[in-house]
Amino acid sequence: MAELGTDVRYIKGIGEQRALSLNKLGIYTLRDLVTYFPRAYDDRSVIKPISEVTFGENVCVAATVATQPALSHIRKGLDIVRLRAVDEKSAISITFFNQSYVKNQLQPGESYIFYGRIGGRIGMPEMTNPVFEPEDRERMRTGRIVPIYRLTAGISQNVLANAIRRGLEACGDLLPDPLPPSVQERYELAQSRYSYENVHFPKNFEALELARRRLIFEEFFVLSCALDRFRRESTEKKGHAFSNTDISEFLSALPFELTGAQKRAINEAIADMTKPVPMSRLVQGDVGSGKTAVAAAVIYAAYKNGYQSAFMAPTEILAEQHFLTLSAMLEPLGVKCELLTGGMKAKARREAVSRIAAGESDVIIGTHALISGDVEYSKLGLVVADEQHRFGVQQRAALSEKGASPHVLVMSATPIPRTLALIVYGDLDVSVLDELPPGRQKVDTFAVDEKMRPRINAFIKKQVEEGHQVFIVCPAVEENSEENVDELKNVKAYAKELREKVFPDLRIGLVHGKLKASEKNAVMTSFSAGETDILVATTVIEVGVDVPNATLMVVENAERFGLSQLHQLRGRVGRGKAKAYCVLFNGGDGEKAGERLSVMTKTNDGFKIAEEDLRLRGPGDFFGSRQHGLPEMQIASFATDINVLKSAQEAAREVLKTDPDLTLPENASLQACVDALTEKNRGTMN
Repeated sequence: MAELGTDVRYIKGIGEQRALSLNKLGIYTLRDLVTYFPRAYDDRSVIKPISEVTFGENVCVAATVATQPALSHIRKGLDIVRLRAVDEKSAISITFFNQSYVKNQLQPGESYIFYGRIGGRIGMPEMTNPVFEPEDRERMRTGRIVPIYRLTAGISQNVLANAIRRGLEACGDLLPDPLPPSVQERYELAQSRYSYENVHFPKNFEALELARRRLIFEEFFVLSCALDRFRRESTEKKGHAFSNTDISEFLSALPFELTGAQKRAINEAIADMTKPVPMSRLVQGDVGSGKTAVAAAVIYAAYKNGYQSAFMAPTEILAEQHFLTLSAMLEPLGVKCELLTGGMKAKARREAVSRIAAGESDVIIGTHALISGDVEYSKLGLVVADEQHRFGVQQRAALSEKGASPHVLVMSATPIPRTLALIVYGDLDVSVLDELPPGRQKVDTFAVDEKMRPRINAFIKKQVEEGHQVFIVCPAVEENSEENVDELKNVKAYAKELREKVFPDLRIGLVHGKLKASEKNAVMTSFSAGETDILVATTVIEVGVDVPNATLMVVENAERFGLSQLHQLRGRVGRGKAKAYCVLFNGGDGEKAGERLSVMTKTNDGFKIAEEDLRLRGPGDFFGSRQHGLPEMQIASFATDINVLKSAQEAAREVLKTDPDLTLPENASLQACVDALTEKNRGTMN
């Protein structure tokens, strides 16, 4: 008898070869197979008489084969089967290319449902290569709502749908049901078996909606319970309770007044650090909202209590900038700052590592070098991770393990909608910097098309003549057959064109992700020092380059970027006293691209942009390549299922309030699902 852990190769119709192809889709077991949900649905439920079809539509018709299917060999590699089919009033011509086997499958006098695109001309409709099934049998691909799955080579929609049908027949009664009966009843959720059947093979759209809502709710519900477990595990650790919370000396030494939001975030963090459990706090603020000053205040508090701090940045250039900023703020107060990066010379590195181990360095600012095996801290009490989503949870955890449960402060300049932040940063308390410090410039933003190119080029030249610098960001690095590079600005070719033809008298730098770290740093340092007028770049400059003299950001093919990413890029300018601008070239030809980019021209509020980005693109754009500490969602979407997420979180809170460890009999299945999820994702979930 099949079990949920049964290898898919033992499912009828699969075998060794197809199993290897299914493995590429992440399908290894029967459980993986039945939880491999459709990515879309094709409505083939309406069957029309031939006389009512319209040209260009995809439609089902019920028709009887009226002529013997005729096979013609046109040339090598081209066979054609032609036939005529009729219903009570009309006829349709049907042609199959390179499917000679259908000649024997379609029998004259037998009725079939054909599904395909209507071509031909008025009075003489045609179908080419339609899907067909006998009318008098149970049908999987015609006359119903048909699931569409993501595929790989060697697996067709038919093969996958048939395998899932057999899988459900084999294990339908074994499917876990983690929802307690009280939750199912209160939130009016369908039964588990019904939901799996109708998400794969829906009877109608109402049944499909019921099934999807139930399975989305279930996925969010189990995830919420798992995140609660991680949060409770983190609060059960013993931490260093700081007793000295007086940072007035630091505050009075600052050459500027902190915003109300900065003061609030500092107070929240210091209050956390007085508790005997490690702080886990996210400081989330828009570009330029003053996160570094908050970090400096918290580092000073750790110093006053006799602890070292480690500040991890995602790039060497950003680590160097933070080192200069923090040194200026903290060294006058006696806090010794140390820089540690992978690019340091061996002798300098050895000396730095020695000072860190001896406790002679109070705050160590660096890149991944901070978590190298040879780096030992004397008394690490605070970890600060900048641009949290660039690291991934493992690196944050690896740095924390360098001390005995140090306090952790993570910072992100990627505004995340509140609902999403609550679940993404499941183990973190969130402080939001929603005020910009006085003097931060609003960046005027324009979405333009190619017609504006001469004017924008003239504007670039004017900015440089006035002593300012310009960023030009392109989406592609080099020729790539998978992309339509005719539409994309290839960064290497474009930089060459700008140097030789457009701005031959200007100094133009080029930086992209395929350069070595040392080459990248040299180009960025040259631009920061004002030795380059224009920096042509890919999105490697998205995070952390502080060039106050840069006043113009030009983004080529801006429709290819997410709004949050464009907002990050825009944040690279407007950091000095001069007026700053952002120009977005729209290379798209649809209304949607224009609608998205118009959001950027209307607001500089990163949180509003994030809400819109979440609606339009989903959460991937916030976090890049699976760095956000969430398991892969199988059916739920953080973008479109927010209301179900809220209900599932509420239900999880109710269940956990009465049974935090899920030991009651009615929660046994839920506990098993939470155990499986946490075990599978331990070390990668927040």
